[in-house]
Amino acid sequence: MRNYTGQSDFTLLGLFSQSKHPVLLAVVIFVAFLVALSGNALLILLMLSDTHLHTPMYFFISQLSIMDMMYISVTVPKMLMDQVLGSHKISATACGMQMFLYLSLIGSEFLLLGAMSYDRYVAICYPLRYPVLMNHRVCLLLISVCWLLGSLDGFLLTPVAMTFPFCGTRTIYHFFCEVRAVTKLSCSDTWLYETLMYVCCVLMILIPVIVISGSYSSILLTVLRMNSAEGRKKALATCSSHMTVVLLFYGAAVYTYVIPPSIHTPEKDMMVSVFYTIVTPLLNPLIYSLRNKNVTEAMKKFLGVKLFPETVK
Repeated sequence: MRNYTGQSDFTLLGLFSQSKHPVLLAVVIFVAFLVALSGNALLILLMLSDTHLHTPMYFFISQLSIMDMMYISVTVPKMLMDQVLGSHKISATACGMQMFLYLSLIGSEFLLLGAMSYDRYVAICYPLRYPVLMNHRVCLLLISVCWLLGSLDGFLLTPVAMTFPFCGTRTIYHFFCEVRAVTKLSCSDTWLYETLMYVCCVLMILIPVIVISGSYSSILLTVLRMNSAEGRKKALATCSSHMTVVLLFYGAAVYTYVIPPSIHTPEKDMMVSVFYTIVTPLLNPLIYSLRNKNVTEAMKKFLGVKLFPETVK
């Protein structure tokens, strides 16, 4: 314990140390950051300004966009500033805050994707009762639960992780204060904490997965019983965007928090983290805008550009 380093700064190894072309990589990430922010902000603005998008489904999509904007802002600006300034230090306080926000947002997004699948289940399986079952109060309650339980995840895991004694090197082999990467630096036994974190993360993933699986199983049965081909097509179209986002986000999350640590390497962990901290927030607004007729029409009205004059009256 003589090498215990107290509350001194950590050093983030970062993505750029692993790249042969760090400047080019920084430019690509900066552009992706701007596109993700502007795309999600535009999506939120459209849903606020167009009355046709004032429905529960688009309310949940706007909340997803808010989470994605916060999510990418937690990690990318610090990473880019470190590259520009040549300093890769982060204080213990800033590291703890970054960890808390990251854990809270990822937990909230897990639950939100489950709530979105439930919304689609009610809309397709009980269309006549949809306005009652998914009224404004229910939507606010669901989104409040998502934010609250996600924050609880951050509150439970962050304080314990940041109070471990760190001995020797304080170099984090990651581009942000990812909880697993930080606990690896501890010179104390973290087995119990890692076990509890594993159980917590599995539950945070498993509960929404059960909701999503149950919702889409019922949706599929309902769609198969539909007599109208147009109705089946419309029902599947409203679910396809959500399922695409679920597969992208949960696929990366399962690797990070469910796959045994023996399979992990720092390089693989950073690449997977890039996928769900940068790529997913970048793709989400594209998925929900390009594959959604209501959003594309609202965008054309908002921007005043008629891309398809023959379809616009």
